[in-house]
Amino acid sequence: MAVFPMWIGGREVTTAQRRPVVLPFDGSVVGEVFEATPEVVDHALACAAAAARVMRALPRHERSAILRRAQALLLASRDEIARTIASECGKPIREALVEVDRAAGTLGFSAEEAHRLAGEVVPLDASPAGVGRMAMTVREPLGVVAAITPFNFPLNLPMHKIAPALAAGNAVVHKPASWTPLAALQMARLFAESGLPDGALNVITGPGGSIGERLALDPRVAMITFTGSAEVGMRLRSLAGMKKVTLELGNNSAVIICADADLEAAAPRCVTGSFAHSGQVCISVQRIFVEAGVRGEFLERLADGARRLRIGHPLDAQTDVSSLITEGEAARVSEWIEEARQAGGQLITGGRRLHRATIEPAVVAEAPDSVRLSCQEAFGPVVCINGYQTLEEAIARVNASPYGLQASIFTRDLTTAFRAAQQVHVGGFLINESPQFRADQMPYGGVKQSGMGREGPKYAIEEMTEPKLIIWKI
Repeated sequence: MAVFPMWIGGREVTTAQRRPVVLPFDGSVVGEVFEATPEVVDHALACAAAAARVMRALPRHERSAILRRAQALLLASRDEIARTIASECGKPIREALVEVDRAAGTLGFSAEEAHRLAGEVVPLDASPAGVGRMAMTVREPLGVVAAITPFNFPLNLPMHKIAPALAAGNAVVHKPASWTPLAALQMARLFAESGLPDGALNVITGPGGSIGERLALDPRVAMITFTGSAEVGMRLRSLAGMKKVTLELGNNSAVIICADADLEAAAPRCVTGSFAHSGQVCISVQRIFVEAGVRGEFLERLADGARRLRIGHPLDAQTDVSSLITEGEAARVSEWIEEARQAGGQLITGGRRLHRATIEPAVVAEAPDSVRLSCQEAFGPVVCINGYQTLEEAIARVNASPYGLQASIFTRDLTTAFRAAQQVHVGGFLINESPQFRADQMPYGGVKQSGMGREGPKYAIEEMTEPKLIIWKI
């Protein structure tokens, strides 16, 4: 069994308290990490504060080169790190390999943005008071960025915070999810091999609540960037005071299927969008509203696609669906499915608890809007299908959610598509594509209880820097 020390100030750090990391599919131990004490957290912050001064002075081309070297080292370690991801979070190995590739892409995009980080000339003489003066803005790093990340993408979601922060000239203290810290610790070593200054990236492991609150309250932290539950995100924001905060929180993505949609294309995209990583994706398809005339055909196609998914061990290359992160989460999802069934929803296929944390991909038809499967974030392998009569009805039901991350529509009519795009209240709206789609360079983030701020290297760097105005009199 591998032991993974924390990475602080360019050195391995251990404590007396150890904790196992287990494979969710069968509960076997795949590694062991250490729990940070308050003194260790303080040490990480001190190292980051010192390194922030070094990073601020580091030329843009050197920051970019470090990220490029990290990208190359990650791709050279692709198989090993994908296996780590699959082992710690239960993600099928095929999806884990894609995550490594995406993380490498995020590093590459961030390296490019390091070169583009610039301000603008301000035309002061547009005002009479500005005559005889010139001005420009420059974008400066914030200092120390605290990154707190979830279990479901243990490599790429951290890269969406760490890589832009470093490209912008910040230092980072990273707290990965307690269930899935291993890939992040491996990546920290690759950054060190890439020439990143000591202390510019510090990875601490341990209980999320106490560490997260300590980071939010510490005056050395200039920014909190968090991906996770709405409850925790709102708590961190309340503690952060004047710090900058970006939050990527919950969601229950909706899809509208119009009668003129290409069902042959729409159904497979919705199957993938609903059940990839057992539905444990922030933009997983959870609600599908299908126009009455094609509801039966679409439901049949979707249910057939769900039944064809292969359930198995995450390290088996043939596996499509493995397990949820814990037995407790599997029990919760089973409870929500039963609640929907008792309230009148029809369980079309799946939903059985197979063993430990694995649940068959489930399709539920006509679940009432009031049940948790319809109005909260399931984060499991289940999707709800409901019929609708008019587009206005479908849009209203999509919007009747506290969340607003991404949603989509399938239709051949551009007028219909853009009408929905204007009226659906989300951070990202897709046409003839699953809302689970994400390209790593695009602006990504939500509205309402889905969060605030945007990720994607270019947009994250805007969040992680601040403009300074410089004026000189001629």
